[in-house]
Amino acid sequence: MKFFDYDTDTTDTYYYEKLQFLIENWEDEIVEFKEAKGSYDFDKIGKYFSALSNEANLRNRQNGWLIFGVSEDKSRHIVGTNFKKGDRELLEKFKYEVGNFTTDELSFIDIIELKPRIKGKEYRVLMFCVPAAAVGIPTEWKNRCWARNGSSLVLLQQAKIDIIRSEERLDWTKGIVAGATIDSLDKEAISLAREKYKKKMNRPHISEEVDSYTDMEFLTKVKLMVDGKITRAAMILLGREECDYLLNTPPTIMWRLYSGDGSDRDYCIYTVPFINVVDKIFTKIRNITYRYMPNQMTLFPQETQQYDTWILRELLNNTIAHSNYQLGGRIYFNEFEDYIIISNPGNFLPENVERVLQPAYNPPYHRNPLLAESMVKFNMIDTATSGIRKVYKIQKDKYFPMPDYDLENSGQVSVKIYGKTLDMKYTHILFDNPDLPLEVTYLLDKVQKGQGKELSDENIKLLRKNGFIEGRKGNLYLSSGAAAKINEKVQYIKNRGFDDQYYKDMIVKYLKKYKKGQKKDFKELIWDKLPESLDENQKNDKIRNLLQSMKRSGTITTDSDNQQKSNWILCKEELIKQGLNK
Repeated sequence: MKFFDYDTDTTDTYYYEKLQFLIENWEDEIVEFKEAKGSYDFDKIGKYFSALSNEANLRNRQNGWLIFGVSEDKSRHIVGTNFKKGDRELLEKFKYEVGNFTTDELSFIDIIELKPRIKGKEYRVLMFCVPAAAVGIPTEWKNRCWARNGSSLVLLQQAKIDIIRSEERLDWTKGIVAGATIDSLDKEAISLAREKYKKKMNRPHISEEVDSYTDMEFLTKVKLMVDGKITRAAMILLGREECDYLLNTPPTIMWRLYSGDGSDRDYCIYTVPFINVVDKIFTKIRNITYRYMPNQMTLFPQETQQYDTWILRELLNNTIAHSNYQLGGRIYFNEFEDYIIISNPGNFLPENVERVLQPAYNPPYHRNPLLAESMVKFNMIDTATSGIRKVYKIQKDKYFPMPDYDLENSGQVSVKIYGKTLDMKYTHILFDNPDLPLEVTYLLDKVQKGQGKELSDENIKLLRKNGFIEGRKGNLYLSSGAAAKINEKVQYIKNRGFDDQYYKDMIVKYLKKYKKGQKKDFKELIWDKLPESLDENQKNDKIRNLLQSMKRSGTITTDSDNQQKSNWILCKEELIKQGLNK
């Protein structure tokens, strides 16, 4: 029986078909229909969340469903709902509010808003996707576990609580792929895995052993094959593209390029094998050179690539290692003009970034142990406890903003990596305090991004004590006090200038890089670094005197007797001194 119509061109076809299926089969312990024409009791929603989550776990299902806008009797009529109608942000905020009262801040995987039609009239239906309770951890609502008994809500029996708590955490990637054989794997990917493994082990006798193995022996050695059968981890890392269908939901990675106005410019979809997918994506990324002044005392701008390649490699490979492949989602690598966002299906197991930044942090468990262990063996990711911390440290050492992790969506994790500076006061503070702890840098980064209200009173006190911040708690900003001290030094140098050797060294560096130059080039190079007390004629005389002094000392000479057309070049003796003479 068909209960409604819908626009077949929609991207939500899967959910319309799912709604049709759920109405046909009506309620069971993991599906609950409610009319909810207007508002609905928040506490009761929380109890249903706990009950559906626990029941899904006990029935070995990935999720349950709470559906608003459908009659609660068996007439199965769609009646529509106005619950949280309006801005989509209301539903996102609601997800966050639910997580405030559940175990480990668990919330809806997604809230899908549908507009089915009945006799031409459109009705609004909300489908709340409830995640199954985590393995070994019953889902609580306000410290109590709930369950379903027919259509009623009841407290979860202690026996069922014990069943969930005694569950063994299974590694999905260790499972065997039905129908897969050694021929389902990519030969070149296996060869690459061998080379990466030998490089990681870095022992001559191990390299010799690996070279003597057949492909099956090697894959058995690294546990990607068990009793001659192919594991899911093997298919993800080494599978042939034509054989990805052997996995129920073939994993994919999508690279997307966006223009400054947010419109799509290009995209590419990658499937298995994932062992070399990062290198393929790297060929797409525009990693341009970024120039900035980390400190006002610095006379040359610092040059760096927008993105550290180690960071991108580590973060992208981490999404491969820790994605929840059972959710069937896709990994996204979204490239914007000044930042990159990488996202993957699943949740962030440490729950918050602050924990990971602690030096002695140890994760509670790993979602895909075999896959992650294999990627460590193949030198694709750092050890599970140090990778993210190292990512933050690299950004700190570049004086760049810290990465932003978006953990609001319990069904997806995303991280934003910045390719430019935001607040130069932050950059100056890091430059002047190179030994600043990473945890303190993280707090300063919060302030520069206008998130100071999220800091605890203790952390605010710490930053104030060091003179790093000003303003009230609701409106904190980075202090310009330190910069003021720097400005005094800068102004003194501007008035006094530098000694002659400093300017001469700049000219030598220029000629080392560009081989030759004229007075106008050196004028452009050092003009704004000459003392402000000199007028224009005096500055021109200063540059001419510097060049003549360097010529007399045998450092530079001209390449022609024609003064109008000649260039300044380094003398042969200076080239030898600089190690440039061939």
